[in-house]
Amino acid sequence: MVIKNSAFVLSAPTVGLCPNDTKPEYAFIGRSNVGKSSLINMLCNHKGLAKTSSTPGKTLLINHFIINKEWYLVDLPGYGFAKRSKTERQKLENMITGYILQREQLVNVFVLVDIRHEQQKIDREFVDWLGQSGIPFCIVFTKADKLSKGKAAQNAKAWMDKLLDVWEELPPYFITSSDEGTGRDEVLGYIEKINAQLAIDNR
Repeated sequence: MVIKNSAFVLSAPTVGLCPNDTKPEYAFIGRSNVGKSSLINMLCNHKGLAKTSSTPGKTLLINHFIINKEWYLVDLPGYGFAKRSKTERQKLENMITGYILQREQLVNVFVLVDIRHEQQKIDREFVDWLGQSGIPFCIVFTKADKLSKGKAAQNAKAWMDKLLDVWEELPPYFITSSDEGTGRDEVLGYIEKINAQLAIDNR
């Protein structure tokens, strides 16, 4: 897939205020220091599209970006940011679950995971919840440039294999690096494949 244009559309505090449009939406979510904004900018080849910050947890709204005037990339708030108050955390959780469970245009969730770490409880709980809720998703391992190619592949496989204690069938996964552009073609190709299938289904 060639990204010809990408543009910010709007930030919504609730699912009800998201764009009134039928185009497919692909949501990106992860813990608040996983490198989400950098990955979005890398995928879209647009450096300042999503705001990157040295302070984790800056995304507090549901951010929509229109890509090639054909589909939306949705930047969701990070989960599990411990420094927020309980009330703020609950508000963000309601926003995230509301969007994921209610948004009919949502066709896939990309769950971002830092490839350097072992499976964290918070990521695992979120992934299991998506599965139980019947939401299509895949795992995107980030920061692969921080490890050797072999170690990155090994860590990703170990993370995915851990799901087999409950999961009969594993979701797709991608290994990426925002700095090196690793995984860009694979992630965009996956989106392109889903879009093509949706076009056939909607004929």
